[in-house]
Amino acid sequence: MGEIEDAIVRADQEAFTKAPPKTLKGRINFLLKQLGTTRAVAAELGVSQRSVERYRKGDRKTPPRRVTDRIEAAVRARWQPVVRGRRRKEAATSTGITVETRARFGYTAPVGTTDDGRVRRLTVHLPPAYARRLFDARARGAADHDLRAIVAEGLQEIYFRDGGTRADQLRVEFTDIDYFDVSF
Repeated sequence: MGEIEDAIVRADQEAFTKAPPKTLKGRINFLLKQLGTTRAVAAELGVSQRSVERYRKGDRKTPPRRVTDRIEAAVRARWQPVVRGRRRKEAATSTGITVETRARFGYTAPVGTTDDGRVRRLTVHLPPAYARRLFDARARGAADHDLRAIVAEGLQEIYFRDGGTRADQLRVEFTDIDYFDVSF
């Protein structure tokens, strides 16, 4: 996953209204409820069915770190999908997203103006249209550079062009991302 995809996943997980189960037994029981059988949970986690049964009964309380990480990821991916979906829909239709980044911004501008790229730290609220495009592209499985192009276009329009009131020929290039975060 790229920077943009990771940031969207983090923002998605912040939408939880209730914390996921903390104990190993609670997480395994949640996964059992979601997937139906210990065999399905075992296949999801890449462990034996017997290991899942031991985790569920509490006979084994500390799985290897890689298995713990897989359990955590599986629970987070399935935890409160309705709440996360509602937050994404709201961002795409009414509230928009806020992008915070530190990256190099290069420019293509008319003759006589500076086009030297430089590192900037920006926090910009993008309208719902850009959120919708970003979520739709992510759902289609778009590559990170495609997601980056959508964000760059939004930053170009809202921040650099000030909503169309200045620099109408300016083209922004969004490269060398040092930090990227999104919230909705």
